[in-house]
Amino acid sequence: MEMSMPPPQIYVEKTLAIIKPDIADKEEEIQDIILRSGFTIVQRRKLHLSPEQCSNFYVEQYGKMFFPNLTAYMSSGPLVAMILARHKAISYWKELLGPSNTLVAKETHPDSLRAIYGTDDLRNALHGSNDFAAAEREIRFMFPEVIIEPIPVGQAAKDYLNLYVTPTLLEGLTALCKEKPADPFIWLADWLLKNNPNKPKLCHNPAAEEP
Repeated sequence: MEMSMPPPQIYVEKTLAIIKPDIADKEEEIQDIILRSGFTIVQRRKLHLSPEQCSNFYVEQYGKMFFPNLTAYMSSGPLVAMILARHKAISYWKELLGPSNTLVAKETHPDSLRAIYGTDDLRNALHGSNDFAAAEREIRFMFPEVIIEPIPVGQAAKDYLNLYVTPTLLEGLTALCKEKPADPFIWLADWLLKNNPNKPKLCHNPAAEEP
């Protein structure tokens, strides 16, 4: 008798990509390049960050001479944030971007995206996560409700449940006790669907979201 085995779960690496404010109007053109390069665009947001939010995003650059100019540049207009997925997404996206300094990119990697769309060492057109830890932090910053694979375990899982699941579940169970419906399972399932905090809403993000 042949036993049916469950399909293997394959982890697909993700990275954060940002189309910076000065070339946000090139989004469609750049997305076409991204898709033709084998990436899947998992999620996408167009938003306008405040200088304070930009400071938090680039916190590792804090104290460097270019930091004020960087936050001013990144908050100067709407940007496009995307989660990209494919095999070795982080390294492939970095390779597609080229050197962070556009002037260097134009000399050494003239076909890279920063060489094509960037202006100088500050206005380099696009952002890519540097490594897995950076990708995880940056994706959580831009897309706070996304679960990053691999699925959290241990303390990280407890923190996620305490922050995103337990408050809603407790509220639903409290309402269930007050309501005392005939079929508590169906009632709670309907309540959770109706009151899901992750359900898309208009203007629910602190950043100014663009259409």
